[in-house]
Amino acid sequence: MNTPEGLRYSSDHEWVRVDGDIATVGITDYAQDALGDVVYVDLPELSAAVTAGGTFGEVESTKSVSELYAPISGAVASVNDELGDEPEKLNSDPYGEGWICTITIGDASELDGLLDASAYRALTES
Repeated sequence: MNTPEGLRYSSDHEWVRVDGDIATVGITDYAQDALGDVVYVDLPELSAAVTAGGTFGEVESTKSVSELYAPISGAVASVNDELGDEPEKLNSDPYGEGWICTITIGDASELDGLLDASAYRALTES
């Protein structure tokens, strides 16, 4: 599985890339592999308040429907509308074109509770 350095990871298999006070969020390579072929993504609403650990959308695949969990608290700043027409980007490029949304970080200290790449690899390999 691809687990890039420099990102933070939740135990719910979301990744976070921080740029200032904005966090880009997506699902990990491990998650997309477990889901199988993604056929639909229910994106969060713009400006919606999200709470760390709370649900903010769903991913539907040929195997199952899985909830998306916010890795941090804040407000949804943007969503990847391209996933509406091309949900398979979650499978083909989960850390690039398959990003789900950006969140304006509400409490930067929550980032400390996320895993680094080596800790996430340990979680998924156990």
